[in-house]
Amino acid sequence: MPIYEYVCMQCESHFEELVRNGEEPPCPDCGAVNVRRQFSVFAAVGAGEQPTFRGPVGGGGGCCGGSCGCH
Repeated sequence: MPIYEYVCMQCESHFEELVRNGEEPPCPDCGAVNVRRQFSVFAAVGAGEQPTFRGPVGGGGGCCGGSCGCH
């Protein structure tokens, strides 16, 4: 049984629900049945190199850190 993310069209509450056979669950906050399944993205975990937000090694990070050549 998959877990889906939903948004309630009545109270705009966001929630996750374990569903079976394509059922649409009622909102747990207000009980409304007008809910929409949301597109969700998943995080992938792997052994590959992860992106960083650091500048060049020894650059200090940003122009004020000296990495752009200003003093």
